[in-house]
Amino acid sequence: MSGRVMVLGSLNVDLVTRVQRHPRPGETVLGDGLRRLAGGKGANQAVAAAAAGAEVLMVGCVGDDDGGAAYRARLADRGIDVGALRTCDGVPSGHAMIQVSDDGENSIVVVPGANDALDEREVAAVDLLGPGDVLVLQLEVPRTVVCVAARRAVARGARVVLNIAPYAALPPDVVALADPLVANEHEMQALAESGAQPASLLVTFGANGASWDGQTLPAVAVPADEVADTTGAGDAFCGALAAALARGSDRSDALAAALAAGADAVRHEGAQPEPYL
Repeated sequence: MSGRVMVLGSLNVDLVTRVQRHPRPGETVLGDGLRRLAGGKGANQAVAAAAAGAEVLMVGCVGDDDGGAAYRARLADRGIDVGALRTCDGVPSGHAMIQVSDDGENSIVVVPGANDALDEREVAAVDLLGPGDVLVLQLEVPRTVVCVAARRAVARGARVVLNIAPYAALPPDVVALADPLVANEHEMQALAESGAQPASLLVTFGANGASWDGQTLPAVAVPADEVADTTGAGDAFCGALAAALARGSDRSDALAAALAAGADAVRHEGAQPEPYL
């Protein structure tokens, strides 16, 4: 029987505009349009895991604003359990300001808002997990919460997938608990410099594929004219990976499913597919 995927992490309202090119320091450029999309690494990965067929529980915080209410409804409409999604009174939902250039590259400024409010109440949700389940973590929420949640999940027999993004140093024992720890090339370098040793390391190389403890698979090719936006491709990868692991796939099949999801994600605007917030 397939296990469940619990995602403990961030939810952001993404404000997205397109630019011909990204501005240099001190420079102003004009944006084309402004869209309100659903984002945040945690919710992106939850949506991707649900799209891949997993039973998903989302653990996190939103503000008591229109964006937070809309996000809760959006996740529920996708069949994601939002029973552990807390609304924080007097706090805005997390937001991200995203610029997408004509070549599909993006730059992002994140305002954490309610994502900084995660505490022991969110950690307590991990007690719902057991053997066969997968806990997915990232670093857009307080690191203390991430560390305690990882330790508790492993103690309950669940598997932890840790996406060490955006990069921050973590205690060596937490790094070692991840199976796998997912990093891109830049995060891998920072991790190596920290001296922490993951027991299982999965490195993504964008268009050059990914390698999991030395097992390498090529990326799924996407023609340049089909690349709409690279925002969220890594999150789609992580969500699909977790879904595959929860249903018992081996490393090769799980990695292939993750690469396919990452490639599909660049074909649509925003970190999550329509409908938008």
